[in-house]
Amino acid sequence: SRRVKRSLELYFKQLDGEIPCDIYHMVLKEIELPLLQITLEHCNGNQSQASQILGMNRGTLRTKLKEYKLL
Repeated sequence: SRRVKRSLELYFKQLDGEIPCDIYHMVLKEIELPLLQITLEHCNGNQSQASQILGMNRGTLRTKLKEYKLL
């Protein structure tokens, strides 16, 4: 999306010559938590339905929920 692109462009501009490290994982972590939260809310906490919507198996979803302390 445009907002993500603009945010990344701003991030790179603010580095002021510093070399970034591991931004792939940084961006995924920023997006993943709200994605999981909103999807679970949409599914009224139904993990099976949320895992289908997210395109991951329920075990993977549970692992991620534990990682973010959402369980």
